[in-house]
Amino acid sequence: MMKWTKLAFRNILRNRRRSFVTIVAVGVGFAAISLYYGYIHNVYDGLRYMAIRGEGLGNLRINKAGWQEKGKLEPEKSLFSREDTEKIIKLIGEEKGVILSTPQIQVTGIVTNGIVSTVFIAQGIVPKDDKIIQGGWADFLPIKGQKLSDDKLYGAEIAKDLAKYLNLTPGSDGVVMAPTLSGQMNALDVQINGVYDSGNDFSNDKFMRFNFYFAQSLLDTQSAERIVVLLKDWKETENMRSILLRKIKAAGIDCEIRTWNELSISFAKQKAFLDTMFAFLFSIVLVIVVMTTINTMGMAILERTREIGTLRALGLKRRGVSSLFALEGAFLGFFGSIIGILLHTCVWAIIKIYPPQYIPPGISVPVSLYVDMVPLMLFVLLLSLVLLSMFSAIIPARRAARQNIVDALGHV
Repeated sequence: MMKWTKLAFRNILRNRRRSFVTIVAVGVGFAAISLYYGYIHNVYDGLRYMAIRGEGLGNLRINKAGWQEKGKLEPEKSLFSREDTEKIIKLIGEEKGVILSTPQIQVTGIVTNGIVSTVFIAQGIVPKDDKIIQGGWADFLPIKGQKLSDDKLYGAEIAKDLAKYLNLTPGSDGVVMAPTLSGQMNALDVQINGVYDSGNDFSNDKFMRFNFYFAQSLLDTQSAERIVVLLKDWKETENMRSILLRKIKAAGIDCEIRTWNELSISFAKQKAFLDTMFAFLFSIVLVIVVMTTINTMGMAILERTREIGTLRALGLKRRGVSSLFALEGAFLGFFGSIIGILLHTCVWAIIKIYPPQYIPPGISVPVSLYVDMVPLMLFVLLLSLVLLSMFSAIIPARRAARQNIVDALGHV
């Protein structure tokens, strides 16, 4: 085998220019795929963090059974009572993998500054719990003014475009109106604590945030719409869902539990888009690698027809000819992949030091572009391109091996 390896290595050095072009083509294709994969790997981490922390979804959301189908039609029947809420939070707190569980409630209504009115969508949250859920996301989107406080029940946060439309600033007073669960209209005075950027162009003109108990007062209820659970490790999401669902149902409370990726519409859509782009890019590189390798090996076989005839005359079987050229193709794929890894590392280092910034679609603030170094992906891609180059070389090699020995020896 060592002799075959040495022979294949020497053969790719016969025409250095052609081999170099093939290796560079494989290397550039390798770098293009690996860099894009490193980019979307980083984007997926960012989207997951934004969904769990930024959107405040947590890892799990617990609702009463049937809430998804009938929650809007029969809200009074789709909420957890105060007793059930406390019982659920106690059961969740027994699990070691849980950071916290907190009740929330959503309010839809009308907000006015006394002159202009518009609709709003608000989340009623427990401020001290929400601070833990947001984590470092709060630093990414700082608030102008003060955050919600557990002590100041009538305070509110308002998204910047909604605040601009109503001319509300930190310290301003307003009135919020919403229908109670019984269908009557309720109105409460509210003071704007702070103005924030929701991070999304489509929600900056609609969103508000209330203290959980203020939202309950506005809806005239002691119930909670959902309980948000934050875990120590997001990878335990599915396992924890099964555990909690079993425990809560065993306690006599019928519920449904959805995960963060099921709740985040933006994550699913953006992931599907990026996956499609990756498949498209990989297909293009695959075609380039296959065609370049076939062309290189085809020219090499044409130039070495008499050599192939001589080897066949000396007793080398057709499988041996194919194996020799397949090994040469594997070398081209291997050296091209090594060049690709070097290109990937250089670009990765430059981006890590000087990350470019851009504003993604639907996002209202610039973000830095990073590329992750994923060793497993680099190894899998190297193995894939080596095998791909090997099989690409077999195509013209099999044709050469089937030539008549006499015709091959007389080829000019």
